[in-house]
Amino acid sequence: MTLLRPRVRRLPLNAAAVLTVLVCLFPVYWMISTAFKPSKDIQSADPKLFPHTWTLDHFRTAVQADGFELFWRNSILVTLSAILLALLVAIGSAYAVARMRWKGRRQFMLMVFIAQMAPWESLIIPIYIISRDTDMLDRLPTLTLVYFMVTLPFSIVVLRGFIATIPPELEEAAQVDGCTRTGAFRRVALPLLAPGLMATSLFGFITAWNEFAYANFLIIKHQDSRTLPVWLSSFQNTFGTDWGATMAASTLFALPALAVFLLLQRHVTSGFAAGAVKG
Repeated sequence: MTLLRPRVRRLPLNAAAVLTVLVCLFPVYWMISTAFKPSKDIQSADPKLFPHTWTLDHFRTAVQADGFELFWRNSILVTLSAILLALLVAIGSAYAVARMRWKGRRQFMLMVFIAQMAPWESLIIPIYIISRDTDMLDRLPTLTLVYFMVTLPFSIVVLRGFIATIPPELEEAAQVDGCTRTGAFRRVALPLLAPGLMATSLFGFITAWNEFAYANFLIIKHQDSRTLPVWLSSFQNTFGTDWGATMAASTLFALPALAVFLLLQRHVTSGFAAGAVKG
């Protein structure tokens, strides 16, 4: 009986966890199932939870839509460029904060936290005005810089906490053996930062890949510079929304983020946890 009591007590928590997972996953399931339903079933007044007839017509419509390959290339280019740039700057900043003692270090981290807490939407108008005045509208490098700016504070916070968990004696021993400070960091500390780098990369990828507002406001005239989130809105016309094609395009759009998460998920938990341990 004593062994069963803890299990009985956990039943409400387990049931709540299962219910939460089902509620979160149901929109994803509905999106995927709708992508495979014929148009008549999608517009039916009596929607079915499970599709009785399957079709790939909506996926063909999505793949054959104007700009499909171009917008995929734009999204991949902007996302990867922003992540790499954020990681390069964040590694140097996090190392300086975690390992060095300099005047203004606490104030610097306070500004990083404030930047992290600031809502992105509140910066749309200032960024638009700056981009317009500097002739940077309708350009992919502008989106890259914006996504870099958005992901940088989080990357610094996580990597700073992760570097703080690495004993500095390891780098000091490498320096005694003849390595410079930079060489010691590159050969000793950097390999140990892999989980933190994976966690920040995943956050940056999902943030930049899914972002719509800036891509819609900063790319106005040059349609060839738009990204996939904006492309998804192209399935709306004067006659309404092609829900089948929209759901098929959304399913294709979600695949890269899912693939990246499955590839990095082993490192994500340890990276987030380590980034929150010390500071």
